Amino acid sequence: MLILLPNDGSELALDAVRHALNLIGDGLRADFVLANVQEKAHLYELVMAPDAEVIEAASRAAGLHALEAASALLAAAGVSFEREVVTGDPAQMLIDIVERFGCDAIVMGSRGKGSLRSALVGSVTQTVLHDSPVPVTVVKHADASAELDDDADEAIVGTAASQG
Repeated sequence: MLILLPNDGSELALDAVRHALNLIGDGLRADFVLANVQEKAHLYELVMAPDAEVIEAASRAAGLHALEAASALLAAAGVSFEREVVTGDPAQMLIDIVERFGCDAIVMGSRGKGSLRSALVGSVTQTVLHDSPVPVTVVKHADASAELDDDADEAIVGTAASQG
């Protein structure tokens, strides 16, 4: 099984890597594609470094840097993985990576922001969920679920106070 692990270097993305490693620990046999998607260069960057190769090299270096912590986790666990850094629309590029590498699944982090926003999945995640040709597992950040519990408690207290 080949699993895509999108990663932007955040703790939320590392939660997805840890989840995937827990699956390995539970007996799943899998290899991984660790991917980072960089945004296209902005006008300012194009003006400051008009050489496309310079911009591409800087983008690739930034992507590889973002993958360092996840790479260290995977390497420490002794699992096989490849790194892929691409530039473009994040959701579309992740779907492209799935198709190019022949991935069987995606495990990705979620941005649980609490309150009403928690009901809405991030736009990249939402697009990947909708367009992916393979199963997608969205891993919630542990602190995000605690925040959701706090929001739920506040909503219950607020509702009780308004009824009393």
